[in-house]
Amino acid sequence: MRIVRDYQFTRPEDRGASVAIGNFDGVHRGHAHVIDLARRPDAPLGVVTFEPHPREFFAPDAPPFRLMNAEARAHRLQKLGVEVLAELPFDTTLSSLTAETFARHVLADGLGVSHVVVGADFCFGKGRAGTADMLADFGREMGFDVTIASLLSGESGAVSSTAIRTVLSEGDPRAAADMLGHWHRIEGPVLHGEKRGRQLGYPTANMELSGLHVPKLGVYAVLVDVLTGPHAGSYGGVANLGIRPMFERPSPNLETFLFDFSGDLYEQHLSVGLVEYLRPEMAFDGLDALIVQMDADSAAARKALARA
Repeated sequence: MRIVRDYQFTRPEDRGASVAIGNFDGVHRGHAHVIDLARRPDAPLGVVTFEPHPREFFAPDAPPFRLMNAEARAHRLQKLGVEVLAELPFDTTLSSLTAETFARHVLADGLGVSHVVVGADFCFGKGRAGTADMLADFGREMGFDVTIASLLSGESGAVSSTAIRTVLSEGDPRAAADMLGHWHRIEGPVLHGEKRGRQLGYPTANMELSGLHVPKLGVYAVLVDVLTGPHAGSYGGVANLGIRPMFERPSPNLETFLFDFSGDLYEQHLSVGLVEYLRPEMAFDGLDALIVQMDADSAAARKALARA
């Protein structure tokens, strides 16, 4: 998949793409439905999205809300068969474009799209003044087709990033997966930590959650994809998402122990999928009690993964 961080497709083979437009936070089933409607046998499949998320641009001090960082979103879109991804830089210039200017300058002239798919609730342009119906009118004038996708619903209601955040906050990653169509994943580089896990016989890969919505704190059974380096592959594991009460870490992070693994993962990129919530974080009387609980957590995680 090619990633373009500009308003223009300069490669001739990318122009004429059939694209889905949206923020695609989480790339859930509703997003996949929109992307499926953009598939055409005679055109490259593209996605047009924004980075940073417009909500981050307009409210930079608001609590973190994203389900995915840009890296995780790109990986998921690639798995869906997207051939070209336009990550438009959302800044003062882009946010000030009127709906008509966005349609003409970005979609028609810059990217040269042939077909656009948006959700029924899609808004665009300065002040979110543009609607999906307006985009269809612009398309007829400017030479591209527009398909408006109906909103997708699941057993518990509309599939949305907001609903997914809610069930993750409740510690229900399986309900999140039902709406996502895949495990909720946290992706990024492995950072150097304090290496306490290694001393306890449980070396962990430590990752930050900067900018991301934080699911319910606690211990999870996880599926891990090592994306880079000599140990690239898939592993089961158990992870602590939280602040480690015994060690008073100031902000939450993700510490993952990979089963049946030996090697150095520092600075490699991991994708950690939350499969089952096992227990909340707890403080222990000492390290021996902590190790006993980690043994129990590992056994519980293996059982949970066998059911996944």
